[in-house]
Amino acid sequence: MSEAPTPPDAPVRKVIHIDMDAFYASVEQRDNPDLRGKPVAVGGARERGVVAAASYEARKYGVHSAMASVTARRKCPELVFVKPRFEVYKAVSRQIRDIFLDYTPLVEPLSLDEAYLDVTENLKGMTSATEIALEIRQRILEATGLTASAGVSYNKFLAKLASDYNKPNGQFVVTPRIGPAFIESLPVRKFHGVGPATAERMRKLGIETGADLRAKSLIFLSQHFGSSGEWYYWISRAVDPRRVRPDRERKSVGAETTFFDDLSEIGTARDGLLPLIDKVWRHCDAHGLQGRTVTVKVKYSDFHQVTRSHTGRKGPASLAELRDQSFALLDSVFPVQKGIRLLGVTVSSFPGGHEVEDEPQLSFDL
Repeated sequence: MSEAPTPPDAPVRKVIHIDMDAFYASVEQRDNPDLRGKPVAVGGARERGVVAAASYEARKYGVHSAMASVTARRKCPELVFVKPRFEVYKAVSRQIRDIFLDYTPLVEPLSLDEAYLDVTENLKGMTSATEIALEIRQRILEATGLTASAGVSYNKFLAKLASDYNKPNGQFVVTPRIGPAFIESLPVRKFHGVGPATAERMRKLGIETGADLRAKSLIFLSQHFGSSGEWYYWISRAVDPRRVRPDRERKSVGAETTFFDDLSEIGTARDGLLPLIDKVWRHCDAHGLQGRTVTVKVKYSDFHQVTRSHTGRKGPASLAELRDQSFALLDSVFPVQKGIRLLGVTVSSFPGGHEVEDEPQLSFDL
């Protein structure tokens, strides 16, 4: 085994890790004002119960998730236990996911309260991942009343580490220039994928920081940690080739917008639809996607909604073709009796379950 192995193919990407702040507990505090400012634990209060989540007020006492309820009560006698409401948490999580999908189809949920987003190419055409993260966090706050933290970096490993750096309700950026130094300064126990048992094994081997880990050879790490040794070798060098993998096959690519003033004329409606067509085409073109179905969505001022779709043997092969099909579908709803408050356009029916692969290298601006 070589002492200087060839680095894995790890193209520079723009990755955001979004992590909701004390999610379950924050939902309970949002919905019950009497709980705000108090130490709250979501979970069972019975003797053999377990804390599923703890508010930041409870964490100050050392209460954390997976802790036995009896231990949590001992650490914080004023702790208020609340039974979990998973259907509510799932509904809020869906709200948050919908926000993510306004920016990119490349969303990889890790749980109800956290996900990776690859925004190298995004549906908003924004160049700064930092600005995207700020905008997403603001939209989450407006839609749910909850705060989120974000990490922004050029791979998944660093983005997840960064999201913990300014919690709660903050974000942190790790650029390619500072990535290796950022890793070196951190305790290995903070590394995702290094649990307490592994951290203790590393400590006994003299490995307590990222710098200590980087000092060990691949042979050494493989001897002591088996197949995980190569993973530890590369993350100590801030290298992580993993892609952001959506949890389901991408069925469509779409964009929509709500207008400040309702639209009633075909010309202004076409003008409003044009930038959405451009966004959808830009994404499909970048990823080699050609869907056979084009759909235009129209929501009126009274919130009544209609869609018009066209499916051909082949999908639009150019921006002009997508524009012509979209305009034809939009024209079919005119003249309108009510103003239009929202328009959307979607391309779907991709052949063969096409999955987005590597993106072209872009100018990097976190």
